Amino acid sequence: MKKVQLVTNIIIVAILVGLTAVAIPFSSSVRTSVNPNVIYQGNTNNNKVCFMINVYWGTEYIEDMLDVLDLYNVKTTFFVGGSWLAKNVEVAQEIYKRGHEIGNHGYNHKDHDKLSYQQNYDEIHKTHLLVSANLGIEMNLFAPPSGAYNDTTVEVATELKYKTIMWTHDTIDWRDKDTDLIIKRATKNLSNGDLILMHPTKNTLEALSSILAYTKNNGFEATTVSEVIGE
Repeated sequence: MKKVQLVTNIIIVAILVGLTAVAIPFSSSVRTSVNPNVIYQGNTNNNKVCFMINVYWGTEYIEDMLDVLDLYNVKTTFFVGGSWLAKNVEVAQEIYKRGHEIGNHGYNHKDHDKLSYQQNYDEIHKTHLLVSANLGIEMNLFAPPSGAYNDTTVEVATELKYKTIMWTHDTIDWRDKDTDLIIKRATKNLSNGDLILMHPTKNTLEALSSILAYTKNNGFEATTVSEVIGE
């Protein structure tokens, strides 16, 4: 009887372990989403990648970053915050004039997963209207500040005809002010369709030329988010 009970216990433990293994996803630098409107990585069938830049501060480095991008003939995506744009319209216009894509980064850099439906709507829509009025474009890409979103955020963004854009790799340049580390994080294990998150910091500016040179020399095309996630 004891032997039967022991065998039964072993079987139960094995089943539980198996269920746990199924429930916990494999750890990877590439995160995926079951929601097609939340994107962590673009099309892996081509060699395109994007070094996307989120902007709420660091305005003093943007013009020099634009010059480096021009030097390598690269167009990228700048996700702009509404409160930043309200104070820096000419800078935003210059970014767009240089041929870069503009995305929505909310208005006040709030954690959208803590906001109500209406608050999510206001943050995204207010920025949309501001960009439309000053740049004459209709954005369709939304990058949640701090990567904070929930189902309500995605629902609102989708209703406003936005895709929610996350990232494959994060340089964490805002925290770790280390040029070599930024280069390493931006280029290590770089793969087709990768979305790499950056900000306009002093060290990112210093790293940008090396990152773009590495990208080109290793057969990748650095381009906009829309190009990377396209068919």
